[in-house]
Amino acid sequence: MSSHHANSSMASTSEHYHPTSEHHHPTTSPEHNHGEGMMMMDMTFHFSYKNVPLLFSGLVINTPGEMAGAFVAVFFLAMFYEGLKIARESLLRKSQVSIRYNSMPVPGPNGTTLMETHKTVGQQMLSFPHLLQTVLHIIQVVVSYFLMLIFMTYNAYLCIAVAAGAGTGYFLFSWKKAVVVDITEHCH
Repeated sequence: MSSHHANSSMASTSEHYHPTSEHHHPTTSPEHNHGEGMMMMDMTFHFSYKNVPLLFSGLVINTPGEMAGAFVAVFFLAMFYEGLKIARESLLRKSQVSIRYNSMPVPGPNGTTLMETHKTVGQQMLSFPHLLQTVLHIIQVVVSYFLMLIFMTYNAYLCIAVAAGAGTGYFLFSWKKAVVVDITEHCH
């Protein structure tokens, strides 16, 4: 075997040899494409603003300005999600159409009988409020999955935006949550 053949053979095998310590999976490297359209993603949290995919293949963050814009958009999406949850609860309370009170005897102290009253509320299935609740529920589910997928990019900036937006949304909207107190409930 000639030295030229040995060197060319060695060169061709060394081009494809990747020691474990030097083998990385960049997200856009064509030689590491593991299928058409698939990109390897980091599976650990990282602070990066280059080649960060955001929900859709054409939406990739590459600059600090794009990351700042994505942060703000994700922050407001998470706030919207929290507000939507509270709005749905409020609409549900307002749309309850039938209220029924049931009284039933319960044993009281010293052999007496007390009457306990329970309130039952409901709504009709084929009504505008129920249809609206259904549409809002679908929107809420889609937004929640979007937020989950954004968090699963493991990009720390975007994860912070999700958490901060959800916390801010809860702070701003949940204080309006009405606390229902049952006046028939007895304190012991």
